[in-house]
Amino acid sequence: MKIAQACTAIAAARKQVCPQASLVATMTSQFVFDMMGETERRVDSVPLMGGAAGLGLGIAMARPDLPVIVVDGDSSLLMELGGLVTVVQNKPAKFIHFVVNNGVQFNGIANMPRPGSESVCSFAEMARAARYDDTRKIDTVEALIAALPDILEQKGTTFVELIIEPDDRRVSAATPQPLVPAYQFVRMRQGVQKLKAALAG
Repeated sequence: MKIAQACTAIAAARKQVCPQASLVATMTSQFVFDMMGETERRVDSVPLMGGAAGLGLGIAMARPDLPVIVVDGDSSLLMELGGLVTVVQNKPAKFIHFVVNNGVQFNGIANMPRPGSESVCSFAEMARAARYDDTRKIDTVEALIAALPDILEQKGTTFVELIIEPDDRRVSAATPQPLVPAYQFVRMRQGVQKLKAALAG
């Protein structure tokens, strides 16, 4: 399954099942949702790498009547793995946490191997150990599409590990990475302000 397929499926299911849900994205999923024009009730956890679950939890605690969907990254989650326990401890009413497991850092750019990518590292098992109410691992877009209506209607804490094929690497010695502009900081603030207004309205 490719990341674009997964994000397309999640966005379509959100529109159909829970259009009022907030969406927190990070890293590759953020840019895929950008290309899709998926901006409604969305905020991104970049440059706050590793903070997607915590950001989503804050939204869920502020508005417990509304679902929150987090599309996290595997390397990002490893940076704040304790966030799994924090989520469960706070018992959000409807918290759906996807993690994009593509086994690399900076997908489609440098594709650096993620720590644990060559071992039997199961994020779903980690979430189960943290006592998420429902944990799943999905490796095909067909299975994801079939499962999404049920996933998005779950109450409590739901964790879904998505097995994703990395995109082709674009950066090498011959094609160095360009400088990343600082607009991500401004963009995150604007996203938070926009979501806050939507949730208050």
